Amino acid sequence: MQSYGSAAPKVICVGLNYRDHANEAAERLPQAPLLFGKFANTLIGSGETIVLPPEIGHVDAEAELAIVIANRVARISEADALEAVAGYACANDISARDAQFGDGQWFRGKSLDTFCPVGPRVVPRAELDVTNLRITQRLNGQSIQDGSTADLIFGIAKLVSYASHGITLERGDLILTGTPHGVGVFRDPKITLAHGDVVEVEIEGIGVLRNRVCRG
Repeated sequence: MQSYGSAAPKVICVGLNYRDHANEAAERLPQAPLLFGKFANTLIGSGETIVLPPEIGHVDAEAELAIVIANRVARISEADALEAVAGYACANDISARDAQFGDGQWFRGKSLDTFCPVGPRVVPRAELDVTNLRITQRLNGQSIQDGSTADLIFGIAKLVSYASHGITLERGDLILTGTPHGVGVFRDPKITLAHGDVVEVEIEGIGVLRNRVCRG
């Protein structure tokens, strides 16, 4: 697993943060960032294997832009929030939907081992304008998601500031900023990850995060 700074980084995720994804999920646009978390056990790097537990049911990949935190901050203002950003990476918010929806909350469905690939590199903040980047997911070479960070409801500064109010952010922590439309569970017919699949997340200016899938 790649290390992004701290020994056990927090992974803070944002739900329904793309307008088109909220629409496909038939959800109202959130009035504030919808935060949830993953544990460090979910983290793997590019080239490592996503392992699906045998009993888990439908599993989605979700292409996301990850914010990598540079230093310890708490209650930082939105105006100053970008100073806390070291850079950006590709991320894949793997989601076990039967567990997520069946449990009535998201903890188990989002936090299974290997369910947060991140990589292939961290691009320093000063080198990348993330306001309008193409973000895609390909499954076995087929385009599944194709969106732009211009569709984000809450931008980078807002997310960092909002998360830091009540959650101290540490060097190496990650904030996953949400996913665009095209997620498998909302397609007709549905598309689920399966043994032998290769899933890729590509973000303009960062590169390609590529992982194989196996059934545990």
